[in-house]
Amino acid sequence: MSMKVYVTDYEYATLEPEKRELDKIGAVMIPKQCKTEADVIRECKDANGLIDQYAPITRKVMEALPDLKVVGRYGVGVNTIDVDAATELGIQVLNVPDYCMDEVSNQAISLMLACHRKLNILNSQVHHQGWDYKIAKPIHRLQGQTLGLLGFGRIPKMVAQKAKAFGLNIIAYVKPEVGLQYDVTILPLKDVLQKADIISVHVPLTKDTENLLNEQTFSWMKPEAIIINTSRGPLIDENALYHALKDKKIGYAGLDVTVQEPIQEDNPLLTLDNVMITPHVAWYSEEAELELKMKVAQGVADVLSGKKAKYLVNRDVL
Repeated sequence: MSMKVYVTDYEYATLEPEKRELDKIGAVMIPKQCKTEADVIRECKDANGLIDQYAPITRKVMEALPDLKVVGRYGVGVNTIDVDAATELGIQVLNVPDYCMDEVSNQAISLMLACHRKLNILNSQVHHQGWDYKIAKPIHRLQGQTLGLLGFGRIPKMVAQKAKAFGLNIIAYVKPEVGLQYDVTILPLKDVLQKADIISVHVPLTKDTENLLNEQTFSWMKPEAIIINTSRGPLIDENALYHALKDKKIGYAGLDVTVQEPIQEDNPLLTLDNVMITPHVAWYSEEAELELKMKVAQGVADVLSGKKAKYLVNRDVL
């Protein structure tokens, strides 16, 4: 009997790349649009594998799927999956950590430049028949400023490489040994936030990093500091961010991610002109989307056919 791989939920126009990969091992792909634990348990009860976007893959879900061997996640983060429970239950968890490094690093740089040059304010004014550069004052020279990176994995390493072309000094909050070969100064979190003119957030979302940027940590920053987030929305306390921006305790924010996605219409951040928000697009290019879809399906197919998965998150499961 053919193995069954359920796509728990997705927002892509086609799943043909996934189907082609799973066809190679004779597995049947079954698309669903699950929102809750109950949806996944009901719709995917005989799954051998899952490919997940946003649906919660909790201990309760995995315990209810007796034939489940592997869960693949569309993306880098695996915060939708209870990885510890999966390991205990002998279920392999896969991600795709390298599919959009160029795109996300470019988005971080783009938001950084747009916030630094206050492009949203200037563009909006011209669209409303204005023509006065002085509404964006003051803008200071970017060259020689300091970029603080929170995290130093694949993507922030690319951000650092690209940012050097603009003459930025790079500091980072990360384990010291990581930055040595990249000409990056490693400092404690408080020092990075105090010294940086621009802060770009790249740490993964965990219990320890949720609300990493909050009322206290905003108070350490320069009043003209720019914050860029292309990682996960809950890394920033949005209420504290709103008040820090509104009260001019920090200068600007460029966000590709928010706590609730899509962002709620009544989110007070939408009332401010010193924040730019894009709709979680940093990962996207046509090439990155195809690579993501192929790699997650390849990983699931490898596990189901007895091969070693390239992007295994919970190595202890072996």
